[in-house]
Amino acid sequence: MALDTHGVPQLELEAVIGFNGHVFSGLRVHPDREHLVYPLGYTVVLRRIKDGKQEFLHGHTNNVSCISVSKSGSYIASGQVNFMGFKAAVIIWNYAQRTIYAQLLLHKAKVEALAFSPNDKYLVSLGGQDDGSIVVWNIETKQAICGSPASAHSAGHCLTVQYSNTNNNIFVSAGSGTLRVWELDLLNRKIKPTECQTGKLKRIVKCIEISEDDQLIFCGTTSGDIMKVNLKTGLLSDYGPVKTKYNLGVNVLRMLKSGNLLVGSGSGTFTLCSRTNFKSLKEVQLEKGVTSIALRGEGQQFFVGTEAAQMYRFSYEDFKAELISTSHNSSVKDVAICFGTSELFATCSEEDIRLWHIDKPKELLRITVPNMTCNSLDFMADGHSIISAWNDGKIRVFAPESGRLMLIIHNAHRMGVTAIAGTRNCKRIVSGGEEGQVRVWELRPHGHQLLEAMKEHKATVTCIKIKSDDKECVTASSDGSCIIWDIVRFVSLQMVIANTLFRTVCYHPEEYQIITSGTDRKIAYWDVYDGTAIRELEGSKSGAINGMHISQEGKHFVTGGDDKLLKVWDYMEGIVTHIGIAHGGSITSVKLCSNNSTLISTGADGAIVRWRFPHPSTS
Repeated sequence: MALDTHGVPQLELEAVIGFNGHVFSGLRVHPDREHLVYPLGYTVVLRRIKDGKQEFLHGHTNNVSCISVSKSGSYIASGQVNFMGFKAAVIIWNYAQRTIYAQLLLHKAKVEALAFSPNDKYLVSLGGQDDGSIVVWNIETKQAICGSPASAHSAGHCLTVQYSNTNNNIFVSAGSGTLRVWELDLLNRKIKPTECQTGKLKRIVKCIEISEDDQLIFCGTTSGDIMKVNLKTGLLSDYGPVKTKYNLGVNVLRMLKSGNLLVGSGSGTFTLCSRTNFKSLKEVQLEKGVTSIALRGEGQQFFVGTEAAQMYRFSYEDFKAELISTSHNSSVKDVAICFGTSELFATCSEEDIRLWHIDKPKELLRITVPNMTCNSLDFMADGHSIISAWNDGKIRVFAPESGRLMLIIHNAHRMGVTAIAGTRNCKRIVSGGEEGQVRVWELRPHGHQLLEAMKEHKATVTCIKIKSDDKECVTASSDGSCIIWDIVRFVSLQMVIANTLFRTVCYHPEEYQIITSGTDRKIAYWDVYDGTAIRELEGSKSGAINGMHISQEGKHFVTGGDDKLLKVWDYMEGIVTHIGIAHGGSITSVKLCSNNSTLISTGADGAIVRWRFPHPSTS
């Protein structure tokens, strides 16, 4: 079992749903033709093409920004971003052993791009705009051979780098007003650039592809055209006719054995075009911009990744898109696990609610409400409906099998519904709003009725938990108070106040205590009957705690927040037993399934992560 830096055991990662579609050429097919390689948060994911089984490479301390796979497949290299003033690491992974082979630290703040030499001996790395240098590394010695500023003073930032297919001493870099062919002089430990002459054409090159015989460089530009440059002379070969412009620029290029080009544009157009005149031979329109094209084998099959965090599989013959992986591409606001079973869970983000199967992280259903954001959701205890809170002030109730809208409560809250929970007997919904009201609704066979609006919070209600007997509930608010309500007589029974914006609250299963957390990073235990503080724990070293959930027997609880760490705590001892490291964005919510086997966490980067819970039920 891996230990983190403080000697706390790490949680075991079981599966991730997500793909960072904003990393250009982030999706790769490994030369073994069996695995897809791609980034998600701090993690590099290896996904088996045949059955979707996943493995994970851990080692980065921040988001992975670029990936490259060596020609033989022995190595994978990944670079990351880091905070200003800090070095950003390049990690070379031993593919066979799934371990770190080398960690290379030279670039500041961000690694922009990576490329291996054809013989696997060298790796070239390009720093981001705050760094601006190109470095060539000797893979065997794990040392830098030499480095140089990536572009001339008069040019802009360099954005991409590509190695020659046959010559281990030649590589090409390109970017804003710069296109250079570099030669590695190993004896003198130098790299010498030759500027390519593009005449009056001033272009920002986003991607480059070198023909298999190393004769031509194809450059995709932000202007939406493709330049063809002779690699030997550095001169424009012939310029693609203007009528083949691609909307929102050319993000990615891949050359097939035939010499024809696959082109992915920022507008989501994916095209097969002729190498001679760039004429479109086949074309498909995908949702959002294409950012990755990965060829499998000779290119009879290829995989395409988009900014919408979708992955598609294509075959060369029919050129039809088969969707193989979907995920949220914006912050996941909430997660709910179907009560009593541990098979289904639902997540919500901007515009949609998605239903997933826990064992096979596959999307079963998508419920979309255009231009609206779902802030919170819950399954009713009988599993027959999903209740959801929306920013247009409406509560919507859906059927989990079909996604059919069963009920809509208009004007449920004046400024948007921010929190929601259903009673165990499935007869009532308690909702919280941005204006601070807590409302109790009765569900009837042919509609609903507002029973009471309770007005004691002064700001947004962030979390609602209902007691198991359906007679009381507790609400947390960003006004610094948590209130325990009697929802039979509709009066407040107890209020706890702290100098924090409360984000989350939980009843201990025995219901004599509640625990709270929020922006002050503290986890506080409170007595339900007299509202006194019992104890306080330091929940996080940096950033708010956004999500919390307690196991059914109350021995452990889980927290996650802006420090991107998932923590499992012992309730009585108040110590962390396990830490989960995988998220690249703030953790927004956490839920533990009822049989204590699986833990689900969601992130601001759109990721959904499934973990093995380390303290299974004793029952």
